[in-house]
Amino acid sequence: MILALAPLTTEILGHTIKIPDLINGTFEALGGITTFLNCWQIYKDKEVKGVVWQLSIFYTAWGLWNLYYYPHLNQWISFAGGLVIVTGNIIWIMQVIYYLYLKPRSQPKLNS
Repeated sequence: MILALAPLTTEILGHTIKIPDLINGTFEALGGITTFLNCWQIYKDKEVKGVVWQLSIFYTAWGLWNLYYYPHLNQWISFAGGLVIVTGNIIWIMQVIYYLYLKPRSQPKLNS
């Protein structure tokens, strides 16, 4: 009830901003930052362990849907935040594929 009475827009730099869009976009962008932290960690570790990485495919697909959906709602802040998180997810999934399937495995040294 209280939220229904609160104004749902505000003026920022001469533009009318929808408060729910601002909040959602902020969550999306912060989620994107954490995804890039995951990218950095997997780059440092050079391996994938302890995660069910296939779940990220689902969330990336959802994020791609949001990139289509947000403009229809005229939620451009959410769209921008969505770009951040989807980009991070795609990079992370590409790293997982590389480290699990494409990275050359080191060959054991033979004693001669």
